[in-house]
Amino acid sequence: MNGGNSPESLTETPETTPPDSPRTWGLGEHQWNIPRLRMPRRRPPTLDIVVGALVLMLLLIMIIGPFFAPDVYQSDILNALEPPSRAHPFGTDEQGRDVLWRIVVGAQVTLPAAFLIILLYGSIGSAIAILAAFGPRWLDEALMRITDVALSFPSLVFALAVAAVLGPSTRSTIIALAVTGWPLTTRLLRGTIRQTMALPFVEGATALGVSRVRLMMVHIIPNAVPPLLIKWAGDVGTTVLAISGLSFIGAGAQPPSPEWGAMVSSAQGSMSHAWWAAFFPGMVIAITATIFGLLGDILHERTDPSIRFRGKARR
Repeated sequence: MNGGNSPESLTETPETTPPDSPRTWGLGEHQWNIPRLRMPRRRPPTLDIVVGALVLMLLLIMIIGPFFAPDVYQSDILNALEPPSRAHPFGTDEQGRDVLWRIVVGAQVTLPAAFLIILLYGSIGSAIAILAAFGPRWLDEALMRITDVALSFPSLVFALAVAAVLGPSTRSTIIALAVTGWPLTTRLLRGTIRQTMALPFVEGATALGVSRVRLMMVHIIPNAVPPLLIKWAGDVGTTVLAISGLSFIGAGAQPPSPEWGAMVSSAQGSMSHAWWAAFFPGMVIAITATIFGLLGDILHERTDPSIRFRGKARR
């Protein structure tokens, strides 16, 4: 057989060629060029560093910022609605209070409330998920049907109803969002536990006679929790948006609280001639939600083996 027609004549450009150069395929004299597909590159690490620095900055502002702030509740009508200046970088609100310092102090209201809400609904959802995953089948079915019913309600609308019943306050917002946030945690953790229980190392531990309690506490739950922690990190941003939204419509924190959503609500009447009073608190809300959303994505990418493998393959 002629070498030009043999299967050995299938040729490809060497691996040393540039990644975007075309590949040559064919039999003998009949060859053609196929362009290489450009694989998407992994996100640059600079973004990870920036997001981490911004999260750290927000936490530092929350912890130590209020210690340096002046009295953000004292009115100064003579300086009301002053535009941004050297003395007041973000301007003043309708009561003459410095908008920048109120945002700094408000971080100690909004962010801890978001963390507490996630802690509460995370604890409720995790407890229900563990009971469902390790309990008898009838209990699993009953708890999952209750979870499905809870998921069918619009969470923000239900939270608004709960907050309206309890009365507008930060405490009502925390209770309302904690009550409505647990179903997703339950679904995620229960599914992760079930998947972990089917892994070979769990079956091996069971065959070695490991007790059910030790199997649950040492082998299963520690391996099922990381996806949940990643979800909660990303949930901080959406929770901040929910807290601010309830305050904006009057169901959450009330003036003169420096909670960010309440600040935007208080500035509604002066937006046409004093845009800064509502713009800067709203900008901080949007930035905070974006930063924590990106943090959840970064943690997911860093901990998911399949994503890490694809990233290495692309490089």
